[in-house]
Amino acid sequence: MSEHKCQEEYIRRIHKVQDYIEHHLGQSLSIEELSGAAGFSKYHFSRIFQGMLHEPLAHYVNRIRIERALFLLAHREDKNMTDIAYELGYTDSAVFSRAFKNYYGASPREYRKEYSKNCKDSFLLSEYNKNTAKKEWAGDPFPVTGQITIENLEEKQVGYVRHTGTYETLAKEYINLIQALFDYARKQHLLVDGQNWVLAIYHDNPEFGEESQFRTSLCLTVPEYIQIQEDGILGTMKLEGGLYAVGHFQIQQEQYSDAWNYMYQEWLTGSGYVPRNSYPFEVYRNDPYVSESHIHKVDIYVPVEPILF
Repeated sequence: MSEHKCQEEYIRRIHKVQDYIEHHLGQSLSIEELSGAAGFSKYHFSRIFQGMLHEPLAHYVNRIRIERALFLLAHREDKNMTDIAYELGYTDSAVFSRAFKNYYGASPREYRKEYSKNCKDSFLLSEYNKNTAKKEWAGDPFPVTGQITIENLEEKQVGYVRHTGTYETLAKEYINLIQALFDYARKQHLLVDGQNWVLAIYHDNPEFGEESQFRTSLCLTVPEYIQIQEDGILGTMKLEGGLYAVGHFQIQQEQYSDAWNYMYQEWLTGSGYVPRNSYPFEVYRNDPYVSESHIHKVDIYVPVEPILF
């Protein structure tokens, strides 16, 4: 195996364990479990992980849990400390509170109270697909509106290539990443007329995460009867099924953040739904560059569940 292919294989395995951690935060996540998911020996895995991501494995898992906790504390007031602790794999609320305070410098209850008091002064929740500086609340924050439907999505198989970094660097690398994704798809005969969605999954909430560590997966859905062969930087995972609020938009390139903000800040707050503990994504419905108007037809999927009173 060439040096380049070897490096790609290491990257693919690290992506696999990142996916595993994301989908199993409620479990203990032992070194044996995580090294097995990555396909590395447990005796070397921690050093490999830190060498690849420049972050210790235990710190990474704790950071992902705390960032998820920040979101739940801020936007899921229906969940108490014990609910959140168990959902994120802590043995009880006291252990969760200690871990949170050690990382964030305040208790979960203090954070929830402070966020509730000051949330209108924070930048808009959904800064996805935005390559400009975070903006403050403006007088007319929703210049874009769209039709919203509630859909129950079946689980889908996807092949993906992943970007880690800011949305600004994602925008610069987007064309090359999409090209790589389709090169792999053509090589493996994954393209089926009318059955492939092209989409972007945003794994990290931009309100709480560190911009340089944002993970974005550019994906192609593939029918279940076709087996995807992981090859180089191409990975496979399941697009989670369940209930989604789907915003249907026709926008210009610079209006993506406005569409996200409309869904989260305008529609969601009065919808009777709350965000579900999963990642949102965009589905691209056309090639915007085949017409002079350059209109982007995009569906934004936000995982939701009904509010329980």
